[in-house]
Amino acid sequence: MNGRTSRAAVAERAARAGAAVASGRFRSDVDVETKGGKTNVVTEADRASQRRVIEIVRDAYPTDALVGEEEEELKAIPSEGPAWVVDPIDGTNNYVRDIRVFATAVAAVVDGDPVAAANVLPAMDDVYTSDADGAYRNGQSVAVSDISDPERATVAPTVWWGFDRRDEYAAACSEIVRRFGDMRRFGCAQATLAMVADGSLEGTITNVACNPWDTVAGVHMVRQAEGRVTDLDGERWTHDSRGLVASNGSVHDELLDAARGIDAVRG
Repeated sequence: MNGRTSRAAVAERAARAGAAVASGRFRSDVDVETKGGKTNVVTEADRASQRRVIEIVRDAYPTDALVGEEEEELKAIPSEGPAWVVDPIDGTNNYVRDIRVFATAVAAVVDGDPVAAANVLPAMDDVYTSDADGAYRNGQSVAVSDISDPERATVAPTVWWGFDRRDEYAAACSEIVRRFGDMRRFGCAQATLAMVADGSLEGTITNVACNPWDTVAGVHMVRQAEGRVTDLDGERWTHDSRGLVASNGSVHDELLDAARGIDAVRG
């Protein structure tokens, strides 16, 4: 494999393989378990999908670190060296409700920064990828929206707020509907970020400290599609930032103000 594109190729191949496992069990009688909360669900399909992704990655890069949502993989990205970040089914709540918006996400990182990614949405027939040269949907180059008027923009909350933080959830909805043209919530952070990358959305926000498997792949796509991703201070987002503001760049300042409005409720 060519050194410049090999990690991108493996990310896509692994995400496609994991998504095939998830898709094969979608809308079937799969057992649903909870982990740490009534809405934090997991299925055997999540675990089987992650195992398949890891099998593909380890075959190509046997010594790289692996960060995965399920089972006993690492839960934080190492600060140095190559690593892979895996979410076998991002949007499991959608998955178990037979809603088609879910993704298998795989990102390659080096020294903490993403260098390649793939988000495969099997029930939607969409494959999003990004490499050193750009971002793509189904093999075609994509770019962020050119809308600069907030009142024409559509924005989504990224990562939701637990039952003990519902005031912030309400504030997020209020900030978005007061400042922007419309709001969406898809229940899948990776799909949401991919939609910012391809121009379907102008932006997405949260003030929550996000898990890397929910975000890193999509963040790379937004950046490679010429978008902007920051923390709540407007500094370049990293995998250990608190809050995430991703946009087409043109409405980023308004999005930052909205995200800070959420955080003001948090106190």
